Amino acid sequence: MKTHLLYRGRDFDWDGPLPSHHEALIQDLNLQTLFGAMAGDDEYLHEVARQVMLKSFSDDIETIQYRQAILQDCLQNTAAVQELYDLAVDANERKRRQWFGVLGKYPMGILAGAVDVLQTLMDVVGKLRIFAREKGRNFRSEGFVTLFKMIETELPEEYFERIKTCLKELRFSEGILVSAELGDAAQSSQHTLRRLSKVKQGLLKRVFSGDGPPSHTFRVSDDDGSAKVISVLRDRGINPVANALAQSAEHIGSFFSMLSAELGFYLGTAALHAKLTKQGVTLCFPTPAPADSGRQTCTNLVDISLAITAGKAVTGNDLQADGKNLFFITGANQGGKSTFLRAVGLAQTMMQSGMFVTADAFSAALCRNVFTHFTREEDVTMKSGKFDEELRRMTGIIDGLTPDSMILFNESFASTNEREGSEIASQIVCALLETKVKIFFVTHLYELANAFYQEGLDNAVFLRAERQTDGRRTFKLLPGQPLETSFGSDLYKEIFAGAA
Repeated sequence: MKTHLLYRGRDFDWDGPLPSHHEALIQDLNLQTLFGAMAGDDEYLHEVARQVMLKSFSDDIETIQYRQAILQDCLQNTAAVQELYDLAVDANERKRRQWFGVLGKYPMGILAGAVDVLQTLMDVVGKLRIFAREKGRNFRSEGFVTLFKMIETELPEEYFERIKTCLKELRFSEGILVSAELGDAAQSSQHTLRRLSKVKQGLLKRVFSGDGPPSHTFRVSDDDGSAKVISVLRDRGINPVANALAQSAEHIGSFFSMLSAELGFYLGTAALHAKLTKQGVTLCFPTPAPADSGRQTCTNLVDISLAITAGKAVTGNDLQADGKNLFFITGANQGGKSTFLRAVGLAQTMMQSGMFVTADAFSAALCRNVFTHFTREEDVTMKSGKFDEELRRMTGIIDGLTPDSMILFNESFASTNEREGSEIASQIVCALLETKVKIFFVTHLYELANAFYQEGLDNAVFLRAERQTDGRRTFKLLPGQPLETSFGSDLYKEIFAGAA
């Protein structure tokens, strides 16, 4: 049995490596805030959210739409999905408590442990079947419909009766029957576990019956050596059955493990949806576009991590930039530039994970990778200068770069003088554009931004943080030519007003 709630027709690779740059992505996009809002204090759900969101950049449009439909089902049937998740968690806990016996050394111990595990898991499987029959009709997505159909098809009523009978027999309350053949050097071979006859004959009938092949009976003494020989013969007969049963227990246990993990991602996303809806944040299901489409539009896009932290709706921004792949963002200090940069990166990551985004509308081309190059604090170990550290991180990004990637720069290369920083950044941007990369660049380097503006590039967009005449920031980004000032004096006056 397979769950397949994250991919149509295949399992999610929980054991595969995370992207090499995942730590920078988590730090720069403030993904920990997002994971925390999805999982609360549940470390398991936190890790599930982390795995899915960081491993979904290679997915296609069909997979994104497949997940979106399942998520919509979860939003409409949250209580039922929670019940299903609780069933899976219960099965995982039951397996954990009893799995030690299956890991035993001897076939008889392995068999007994597997029987115990299957016995307790079948109770949960029965509840799962009832759930699918009674509540499955409320789900519409392909993923859930396929899952519930599979459960009803592969777990008919007679299946439970057969399993119940087999498990009872495998406890061997009436003894064990093993057949063998005489092999080379008078050694026994071809040991086979046999089912005991279900028809019990009376004593007289068994004594005087002439039916059946002739048989011989051997009695062994009660010493330790004889007991060891009998144990070896028994284990040889039981071993194939014990292994098969242990594999069956592992298979059913793995099904519930996968079910809890995949449902956990959707429940975490549903919890995030409920939290943001209560805060009045506008949400929508984004429209993914092919990687080579150049699609990049949004209406009232907000930084979800800021919305979570603020506990209320925050200012959003619009962008209509289809066919563009270079974005320079300049303007007033603390005007919302870095916030918009994070909003773009978070929305891209959430869209490719199959989630909703915090916007009235959002559509973007798929990215094979999202990289971030944000300014860092000074190296306290003094092993290298800040500029050296920036270049080292840039080298790491280039090593992992693929076509159709997105790179978010935030005040990069500003740790040196403006002329040198602008020259280095300009060369890097020009080289990246030749590799089909989408670039968002927040900068105070006027020489850098203005040089590209003066070129009049068709593929470039220049946004500027709005500042009103009295110095107030609206946190809106509007099309505009880069300015030589970032109006830091406004902040100085605001912070130190009245100081003498």
